[in-house]
Amino acid sequence: MGTAAVVVYGATGHTGRFVVAELRRRGFAAVVSGRDASRLEELAAEWGDVEVRPATVDDAGSLDRALAGAAAVINCAGPFAVTAGPVVGAALRAGIPYLDVAAELEANVATFADHERAAAEAGTPVVPAMAFFGGLGDLLVTAAMGDWTSAEVAHVAYGLSSWHPTSGTRAAGRVSHERRAGRRVRFADGALRYHDNAVTEQDWVFPEPLGRRSVIAEFTMADAVTVPSHVAVPEVRTYMTVEAARDLAAADTPAPEPADDLGRSDQTFVVDVVVGSGGVERRATARGRDIYAVTAPLVVEALERLLSGRTRTTGVASAGAMFDAPDFLRALDPHVSVELPQ
Repeated sequence: MGTAAVVVYGATGHTGRFVVAELRRRGFAAVVSGRDASRLEELAAEWGDVEVRPATVDDAGSLDRALAGAAAVINCAGPFAVTAGPVVGAALRAGIPYLDVAAELEANVATFADHERAAAEAGTPVVPAMAFFGGLGDLLVTAAMGDWTSAEVAHVAYGLSSWHPTSGTRAAGRVSHERRAGRRVRFADGALRYHDNAVTEQDWVFPEPLGRRSVIAEFTMADAVTVPSHVAVPEVRTYMTVEAARDLAAADTPAPEPADDLGRSDQTFVVDVVVGSGGVERRATARGRDIYAVTAPLVVEALERLLSGRTRTTGVASAGAMFDAPDFLRALDPHVSVELPQ
């Protein structure tokens, strides 16, 4: 194991466990943290080489102790509307990079709004939504843009074979639903806008072998926060295959189940990005397996780049702003297969 200790807050959750495993695979010393000390101890007993530091977000002192001497912290504990602010605050006090895997729009908006100045003044990187939703789409949009400095629209279409949500996903969804008072959200005319329009469907032609599929239009995810945080684009449209959206909406859809030795489910995905400007379109596509499992190589690759200084900015920044997007995406092989504009 390496000497750099990385704290994973929310380590006992579904995604948190994938992140701890990826850290260990890459030679990092993992410190597992969260509010449930007994579950953390069980995790430590299972792996045998992780340190346990319980902490709760309503106790700043416990968070400071959990992050003491660490190289960075990865927050995997949702709902991020509750956890992101306190853990970012602790990271800034400790002077270490913060990353999270938040898919919640409002939580990501708050991270930029509430911590941008302090993170910039401290020179401390804060990377929210460094995950399948928010991070991957942002990297693909950035790579597709190439030498463009602006675009008229960015489309991010999610082709998921299924979506078996974790308990954390369901909890975060409930929080977002309550914060929006049941309204839907879109990024249009340069801002997030809430509305009560009915859900609509349309067709999206994904690259083969997926092909033409029905998608929910304006299935707005964290890309609507990450992309316009650094790309001059007035409209970001996101889409979700109808089958996956129905899985997510159904109360009886079971949680994901492992289907291989790595603990990944049999879910597959295609993320198809199209940016347009002046009648010209550019496309970037990513393919892989298990949206929760693939978050681990995404966030740990980001961590490695932060700690080795392979960054383009500091303070609060999305993946596309912080990193060289094409190089980052190619580094994800074999976890993610990408097709980028030439």
